[in-house]
Amino acid sequence: MKTTKTITWIDVPTRTIDVDGVPFAYRNLGPADGVPVVFLHHLMAVLDDWDPRVIDGIAAHRRVIAFDNRGVGGSGGSVPHTVEEMGRDAVAFIRAMGLEKVDLLGFSLGGGVAQMVTLQAPELVRRVILAGTGPRGAGDLDAMTKIVASAYAKAALTLNDARAFLFFPRDSAGKQAAKDYFVHLKERTQGRDKKISLQARRAQVKAIRAAGVHEPDDLSVITHPVFIANGDHDLMVASSHSADMARRIPNSRLTIYPNSGHGAVFQHHREFVAEALGFLGE
Repeated sequence: MKTTKTITWIDVPTRTIDVDGVPFAYRNLGPADGVPVVFLHHLMAVLDDWDPRVIDGIAAHRRVIAFDNRGVGGSGGSVPHTVEEMGRDAVAFIRAMGLEKVDLLGFSLGGGVAQMVTLQAPELVRRVILAGTGPRGAGDLDAMTKIVASAYAKAALTLNDARAFLFFPRDSAGKQAAKDYFVHLKERTQGRDKKISLQARRAQVKAIRAAGVHEPDDLSVITHPVFIANGDHDLMVASSHSADMARRIPNSRLTIYPNSGHGAVFQHHREFVAEALGFLGE
């Protein structure tokens, strides 16, 4: 009997779609039916910065679509300077894909973009997962640029990836979680995404700083079911912001993973994937 190979994050092809005259790079895997889960990635990330353990865990049961927003990685154009514009670009991508209803999974900066998509086009969204992220107007998001700069300086001195300092605690468990994370990020060896450009990096940092001092959004108008996740010691986006969003979004639930930081959903990937699938399946 002929068997069909299961496509995973390691070997799924990267495709492009025209979005208002601009090519957007994306990868699509998992079951063809059902409401797809659109992944929105973090600051300075491209497609290959998603942890395969999370992508494949979700894609085992749900269709997953991950993409590079405008100006990121293999997508054309230039990165805009506000999360509001990033949200509009994400909405344009979703519509260009011919999707009428999606679930969103946004991590870090992607969580901010997911909030914008939900506010701008609520009819497109069914359920939302916000991981390691905060709301606009949180104020101290501006301080994240200093934290990131310090982490990159440490990374340069120690020949490490800055995310080892930004995403994971510096205890033995955190260091092992970081090591495992980077091993999995390198599993894909063929057809890797383009690295993020200097323009994209600068524009994203500018957008985050602008979001920090922006007037707070009225999150009470988000009536969609929302699952909020973070670590108990997030250096980049304080865990208190997750609790703040949970209070302000009426139909939300909050999970704070212990002994973890900004990358809690990667460090605790088994628990997170199980909880995410349960939430999306309701």
